[in-house]
Amino acid sequence: MTFSRINNTMMKLQLKKKVKNPTIIQGFPGFGLVGTIATEYLVEHLDCEQIGRYWFDELPATIAIHAGKVVDPIGIFYNKKYNLLIIHAILTTANIEWKIADLIEDLAKQTSAKEIICLEGVGSAGQLKDGKEEGNIFYFTTNKKRETVIKKFAKKLNEGIIVGATSALMLKTNKPITAFFADTKSNLPDSKAAASLITGLDKYLGLKVDAKPLIETAKKFEEKLKGILEQSSKAQDDVKTKQMSYFG
Repeated sequence: MTFSRINNTMMKLQLKKKVKNPTIIQGFPGFGLVGTIATEYLVEHLDCEQIGRYWFDELPATIAIHAGKVVDPIGIFYNKKYNLLIIHAILTTANIEWKIADLIEDLAKQTSAKEIICLEGVGSAGQLKDGKEEGNIFYFTTNKKRETVIKKFAKKLNEGIIVGATSALMLKTNKPITAFFADTKSNLPDSKAAASLITGLDKYLGLKVDAKPLIETAKKFEEKLKGILEQSSKAQDDVKTKQMSYFG
């Protein structure tokens, strides 16, 4: 366990296992909840074990319960076969983006990570192909050695604005970083966009993870995550209501 103080806030990074030279994959709730859906799918379909969690003083004192188990606001999962560290989050990073970036950077330094991969959703700009709307994947990377592989399944992001933890991380880290952005149809949970990211990751990392079940069970995944996030939001609203009641 390590502790560090950033901006006078105590951060607590707990890891139960030593990991060396992994690839870090992070996904936080954003447009279409694509990053969260994709990382959850990886955790469920790869042989992963939870080896740590993030928390710090500014996170709401809120947890979610699913299938009788606690879902950590920010959990760290490890896959030995592909040497992956997957950061799965169910809480928004609004107003704490820089702190999240510091934590991921700390994790990358401690484990001597090879690369950080960020998963995001972006507003749809899909084009018609054979009469059907085609979902695109866009990318930004500093890993020039691997860009030839990425170009085979994704389009380079030449113009755009990136916000949230991914943008903070891109500004801070010296590690090779690749961000994938999936064409997302709405601000509601979009499992199809997440599935396109899974397909892209499979081509990039050779994970042998089939994205078809995610598409087939899209409604189930979306309802599950929507329920968790609604419970989290309601709990935070209840806390605010109680706090206000103290003042009249």
